[in-house]
Parts: sequence; structure tokens; C-alpha cells
Amino acid sequence: MKVSIDTRTDIMTLLFKENAVVAESDEEKPGIILDFDADGELVSMEILDASRRITRADHVDVETIA
Repeated sequence: MKVSIDTRTDIMTLLFKENAVVAESDEEKPGIILDFDADGELVSMEILDASRRITRADHVDVETIA
């Protein structure tokens, strides 16, 4: 998974599948865009106005729970 923040556009992107082709995008909630491949699998999520919606966007913690 890759997380990127474009400070020019204020968009945070969470990429779940690298090199996947986006076949469809849905704005499930205002400012939250989900991208799907041809099989309906989630490829990425974009969060618009990220600086307003996300606390500490400069820091990401990943926790694996076994």
C-alpha cells in the first residue's frame, strides 16, 4: 500500500493495488472517491480537502494485528 499527499491539490491518495487500471470511480461520500478495477476490486481511495479532514497527515502509523 502507498499513501501520498499532494499539497498543491490537497488530495491524499491511498493506493491499494499497484499497476491496476481504474475502470470506475464512485464518490461514496462528498470528497471521498473510491476507484475500482474491472473486477470491482478496490484499487485506491482519494480524499479531497485532506488537510481539513485528516489529523497529522504528515504521519502514518501501520499496525498489523495477528
